[in-house]
Amino acid sequence: MNDLGPDYGAVDDDMFVARYRARCHCGAVCYEVGADPVDAKICHCRTCQSLHGAPMQWAAIFHKRHVRMTRGIEHLRFYSGVLDRPGRVPPCKVSCALCGTPVADEGRRMWLAFPTLFEFGAKGEIPEAFRPTCHIFYGQRVVDVDDGLPKWSGHKNASDKIDV
Repeated sequence: MNDLGPDYGAVDDDMFVARYRARCHCGAVCYEVGADPVDAKICHCRTCQSLHGAPMQWAAIFHKRHVRMTRGIEHLRFYSGVLDRPGRVPPCKVSCALCGTPVADEGRRMWLAFPTLFEFGAKGEIPEAFRPTCHIFYGQRVVDVDDGLPKWSGHKNASDKIDV
C-alpha cells in the first residue's frame, strides 16, 4: 500500500499542489495537504482526552482528497475507538507506530489533522485557517478555557451551546 486509498490524494498525482506539510515526531510519517482546513476545533471528549493524554485535542479538518501521504505509510497504526481495538475502521485514531505520535483522526469523510505537527515556516506562525473556531464536547472538559470561542455540548451546530 503506497497511499491511503481512493478518497485521498495520490502520491503520483502531478496536479496535487502541497500547501502544508506535517510529520510525526521522529519523521518516519510525513504527509501533505493541498488546501486550507475547512474548520478547526478543540475537542474535550473523554476519548480524545484519554488517547491524547491531554485535557483537549486541537484539530484542523480537511477533506480527504486534499491529503496525501509522502512517507511512512507502512508505519501508520490505526485504532478504532468505536470498536475499542486496533484497526482502520473510521472514525479511528492514526499514529506513528515508531514514535507513538498521534498523527490524525480519520473520519468517515474527513481527515482531522493536528496543527502542532505542521511546519509553518521559520517563524512558526499559525495560519488563520488553522485557528480553532469553537470547542466541542465542552461539557466533558477537565479545565475551563476562557477564550471567547463558542462552546458546544457535542458537535458544532449539531448540539446545544453551553453558556459559561
